[in-house]
Amino acid sequence: MILFWLICAVLVVIALAFILPPLIQRSDTNKKADERERRETNIAIYRDQLSELETDLRNGIISQEQHDQDHEEIERRVLEDVKLSDTTKPTSSATGARSILYLLSIGLPLIAVLFYLKVGELKGLSQAQTEQRNVPEVANTRSQQQIEANVAALAERLKTNPSDSQGWIMLARSYNSMQRFGEAAGAYAKATELEPSNADLWAEYAFVSAMANDRKLEGQPMELVNKALKIDPENLKALQLAGNAAFQRKDYKQAIDYWSRVLKKVPPKSEVAESIQQRIDEAKSLSNTK
Repeated sequence: MILFWLICAVLVVIALAFILPPLIQRSDTNKKADERERRETNIAIYRDQLSELETDLRNGIISQEQHDQDHEEIERRVLEDVKLSDTTKPTSSATGARSILYLLSIGLPLIAVLFYLKVGELKGLSQAQTEQRNVPEVANTRSQQQIEANVAALAERLKTNPSDSQGWIMLARSYNSMQRFGEAAGAYAKATELEPSNADLWAEYAFVSAMANDRKLEGQPMELVNKALKIDPENLKALQLAGNAAFQRKDYKQAIDYWSRVLKKVPPKSEVAESIQQRIDEAKSLSNTK
């Protein structure tokens, strides 16, 4: 009987020698995959924001100075993400813990068998068995949930660092791209508190406030537009919104005036120029019918 249990113990040890290495390796692989996926998701967000910056600059929506400032900030955050990922590499303590796991996995079956032989309780052996965890498969492509998780992480970090104006700007623009306009307005409110002389921020704040208000610019959104124009009377984003507001209240002459000022500043034949010209033509047509 003793020989039987000793043989069982040896077989258990041999089985664990085959089972444990793949499980540990799989765990490490999944951790690396999670980290790689998190980094790729963040980079994708940064890439979208850089693309939007280039489009705004090309269409004359933002100045070269504003473009360079935002571009530098996005690059800084990419570098911070890379540094953060590099600091999460396995340490010697993790290697030591793995060695302990091997020793325990091999030693526990032997101890359990000896304990059973001593006490005569088969339940003692069954209770010593450990439960295996199911490792979820990593998705091959970034999902909307993963993007939202990264944005939520940024929002959480800002709770401990509320004076990070660039962080609030990035959070606001992320919410805007996700069409979560109410939350975007809240983030822009924080950003404009920290950078009250930034006309672009006030204009963007006005836009998301209007979107959250069923696309209506009357009320608070128009107040925000006026703040932007007070800081920079030629701010293109604010002028476009002011023209939209005038058009909504059927003041077509005022709308044409605002949009004409925009048209003079954007590159000819650009998408923005064509869109503005169409709005001007529409306003002229409606004005003539009055």
